[in-house]
Order: sequence, then structure tokens, then C-alpha cells
Amino acid sequence: MTADQNNSTEIFEKMPVARAVRTMAVPTVISQLIVLIYNMADTFFIGRTNNPYMVAGASLILPIFNITLSLSGLAGVGGGALISRLLGEKKEEEAAKVFSFSIYLGVITAALFSCGVFAFMNPLMRFLGAGKDTGGYAASYAFFVIVCGGIPTVLSNTLAALLRSVGMSKQAGFGITMGGIINIALDPLLMFVLMPKGMEITGAGAATCLSNCIACGYFITVLFLKKGSDPVLRLRPPRMLPAKRSLAGIFSVGVPSAIATLLFDLDYVVIDRLMSGYNDIALAAIGIVLKAERLPLNIGIGICQGMMPIIAYNYSAKNYGRMNDTKKYSLKLGLFCAAVSIVLYELFAGQIMNFFINDGQTVALGTGFLRIRVLATPLMFLSFFHVYLFNGFGKGGYALFLGVMRWLVFNIPMLFLLNRLLGRNGIVWAQSAADLLTVALSLFVYWRYDRKIGADV
Repeated sequence: MTADQNNSTEIFEKMPVARAVRTMAVPTVISQLIVLIYNMADTFFIGRTNNPYMVAGASLILPIFNITLSLSGLAGVGGGALISRLLGEKKEEEAAKVFSFSIYLGVITAALFSCGVFAFMNPLMRFLGAGKDTGGYAASYAFFVIVCGGIPTVLSNTLAALLRSVGMSKQAGFGITMGGIINIALDPLLMFVLMPKGMEITGAGAATCLSNCIACGYFITVLFLKKGSDPVLRLRPPRMLPAKRSLAGIFSVGVPSAIATLLFDLDYVVIDRLMSGYNDIALAAIGIVLKAERLPLNIGIGICQGMMPIIAYNYSAKNYGRMNDTKKYSLKLGLFCAAVSIVLYELFAGQIMNFFINDGQTVALGTGFLRIRVLATPLMFLSFFHVYLFNGFGKGGYALFLGVMRWLVFNIPMLFLLNRLLGRNGIVWAQSAADLLTVALSLFVYWRYDRKIGADV
């Protein structure tokens, strides 16, 4: 057994649960925060132009950019969860085939998506609700971030998820963190030094694309260096497919993960379209809020991403006691972070908005929006916490059911209903209202499944 394998076994089987979760989650949380910071950095530096139309244009692309992350979820979450379960069953050779297939899957889907966005750019801008003042900015940003940067973005996030699946959370977190820091450094250089005035959003998009290319290069280097010491991290030829059961396992978790992310993005599209029906100032304000609220959300996602390989490994190894201890500790940690975020955002909402833009109308409107949206943070954490649990179990059908119910049955209809009843503030309140229903359903579904696990012990 290699040193890398010994390390993953130590984390998954022997290390005290609290320490194991922190070992896996802390690098992931840090990388999630850096990703958030560099996403917000674009908004911050674009906001320095004090051009709300440019801010709105960048905000419109956020849901489309997040689709690239759903593609990495298809390959990375689906493949990564299965690799952890296979390692729990001591099936290293099959795990290696799943690793290679997941990489090829990520590259192919990213290439197809980038080409599709390029081919249908103008209809896409109209669908997103871009007006004459925002459409050009949005298209320019999308070209660099999605068309040029789609493959390196998907591949970087896929490889990060696959590395976490074998216990290499530090390397995964470092790669994502490095890319984010480089993006932050490149933003002002490309936006305000190399690009002429009026093309700042083009510079922001180019900075994001270049930083993701560098991060992707780092992950490829890690694979090259580790291929001799870890049999799982070796790229097999495309003809060496995993077993049919494994292919089904990848897609049974990966497809629901991708669909859940797509539905999340659809929710953002609906919010943008409903808010654009009021004015571009409201659109700019909600665009900033949707990015600012991701700080506690990304912390929660980082905790769940760190938790999931431990859950998956011990579920397959039938070590249900350790699995449940991991679940309980992660849940307490995530809810604590959510509670702290509510206090901080309620106190400093105005300062947070002013950090991104100095336009008085946008700041005033966004401050109220942010104080409402942050109240949903614990509910949002509980919602995707249960989805990650089911992904770890390999039960993608349960995860898909909860995702569809959350977005298509509860959230999106609630947006239209509360917009009609309460106006633009109803759009902002919809998340809390919908997630109350989602959490109740998630707890019931998990309770029913947990009874089955208990019956098998």
C-alpha cells in the first residue's frame, strides 16, 4: 500500500471524526471561499466603474457560468462519490477506471457546452433578459468566461472532486485556491491597465479564463507526479471503460447532481428576469446580493464536499457508526456557520453592498434585499446537506427527487407567486418560504431511508 493510500485510509477509517471532517473540509472551504472571492472580485472591480449596466451584464452570466460547474458535478461528483465507495469495498482497479472515465466525460461535455453557447450567443442573451444597455457587456463576458474558459473550468473542478475522493483534499483545495488568487491579481491588470475604458468587463472575463487555465495546468501536473505512487490516479486509455455497473453508478449520482445545479441556475435566471421587469437598478442590486449571499452558502458546500467522501467510504464499508458521527458533526458545523452569517449580514448589509458599488440607489435597494435573503441560509444548508448525504450513499434518485421538488415544485413557483403578491420584495422572500417546505420534505425522506440503514445493521 502506498503512502497516499495509507493517508486516505487513515482519514476515512481511523482518524477521530471531528479531525477527519476538518482535514477534508477546511481545504475545501478555503477553496470555496477563494472561488467566491474571485467571482465577487469581478463584480467588485466592475463596480468600480460605477456603471450599473456593466454590473447587471456580468450578473446575467452567473447562471450560465454555473452550468459549467454542473458539468463538473456530473463528472466529478458522480465519479468521485463512486471512487470513494469503491475504495471502501477495496476495488482499486475499478476506481482507477472510473477516475479516467470521469476526466474524459468532463472534457467532452464542457467542449460541447462551450460550442453551444458560442453558436447561440444572441438568442441566449435575449432569453436571459439582457436589454440594449446590458446585452453587449453580457456577451463579451460570456465569450471569455464560458466559450474560451469552459473546458479548463470544468476540468479543474472535476479533478478537484476526484482528488478529494481519494483523500487528497489539500491538493484539491490548493489548486482551486491558487486559481482564485491569480484571478484576483489579474482582474485590475487586465481591466484597468491593458484594456481601454469601456471594456473593463472584457478584461474581467479574460482574467477568469486565464486563471482557470493555470489552475487546470496545476491539476494536470499533480496527476503526472502522483501517477507512480497512486494506482487510482493514472489516466487510462478511453477504451478501458469501467464496468457497466460503475457507469450506471457515475450517472446515477452525477446526473442528479448536474440537474440540481441546472435547476439552481434556472432559479437565478427566473430571479433575474422577474427583477429586470422592474428596472436595471433592481437587477444590478439583486445581482450583487446573489453573489454576496454565497459566502455562507459556499462554506456550507465546502463542509458537505469534505464530508461526502468519508460518508461514501464508510457507507460502503458498512461502518455506519462512523458514518453517522460524521454526519452529525458536519451538520452541527454547518448550522453554526449559517447562524454566524445571519448575524454578520444583518449588521453589515449596507457596508457589504457599498463595497461592490457606490451607486446610492443600488446600495439602498440591495441592503434590504440582502437582509431578507440571508435569513434563508440555515434552510439552504439543510437542503443541500441531505442531497450530499444521498450522493454519498450512491442514491442519486433520492437526491434528484429532492432537487426537483426544491426548485421546480417549491422555489420557482414561489417566486412567481410572491412576486405577484408582494412585488420585488416577494422575489427576495421566496427562498425562505420555499426552503421551509424543502427542509421538511428532506427530513422526512432521510428519516425513511435511515430506517432502512438501521434495519441492515
